[in-house]
Amino acid sequence: MKLLLTGGTGFIGRELLKHLTTHSVTLLTRDIASAKRTLNHTDLGNIDYIESLDIYNDLNEFDAVINLAGEPIADKRWSAEQKKRICDSRWKVTEKIVELIHASTKPPSTFISGSAVGYYGDQQDHPFDESLKVHQDNFAHTVCDRWEEIAMRAQSDQTRVCILRTGVVLGDGGGALAKMMLPYKLGVGGPIGDGSQYMPWIHLLDMVRGIVFLLETDHAVGPYNLCAPHAVSNATFSKTLASTLGRPHFLMTPKWALKLAMGESSCLLFDSVRAKPKKLTEMGFNFSFPHIDTALKNIVSNAR
Repeated sequence: MKLLLTGGTGFIGRELLKHLTTHSVTLLTRDIASAKRTLNHTDLGNIDYIESLDIYNDLNEFDAVINLAGEPIADKRWSAEQKKRICDSRWKVTEKIVELIHASTKPPSTFISGSAVGYYGDQQDHPFDESLKVHQDNFAHTVCDRWEEIAMRAQSDQTRVCILRTGVVLGDGGGALAKMMLPYKLGVGGPIGDGSQYMPWIHLLDMVRGIVFLLETDHAVGPYNLCAPHAVSNATFSKTLASTLGRPHFLMTPKWALKLAMGESSCLLFDSVRAKPKKLTEMGFNFSFPHIDTALKNIVSNAR
């Protein structure tokens, strides 16, 4: 297939490209030279690089589009400026892709676009799947809701749209786990708040396998929870990570301290999201790492 990919130099995108070596990939990037350095060992001659979608009048030449672009949502406090950057980096590129799909006489048959489990907000300890409809006014939901709405405009008899409601992606060499591990390595790890909040996680390998599965499954359409079938509480995750690293697990980070440090974005740590990947599993997708203990053992082993 001939694919258009955005966000290919990010944590998920870099791993995804390793699974797309039999396809021809056009990668949208802000800095071609930097992208080529980042993907030096991944590019087998199947990747072309572009700096703007403005070079296209349509997307007739592409069989599918995978849209993973977006400013990291948890890296900085949510100032007004940062919120705008988060929104613009997701909404504007998605709007442009949809515009080009609509302008195509033979549009891509598949459009896979990012989102996050932040769409659901705090659901306490109640398990749920993709059928849950949410109407909230918090920032994380607003970002995801509009991002999804824009992407779904591309849905037609010629183009199917899949939405990736992504959980916390765990893997070696970056992502959330790299930040989480530091306190444990220093011997000061522990749960966040009382640790009762559920954490929807997914191993990086299952994340990219899930994307490829949706790419290759012609009847896949709509939102999909990209998270492992067994969500765990933050306390369980914390204890398992400490055990895997062979480090202590006794300190608790108080909620007030994180709210003080992170402001509004601390909701990403305290919202309880017990999302189930019902649609994926019912379609026959098998997770390589359905349980947190084996997932963390694999990641820590690879890191060593």
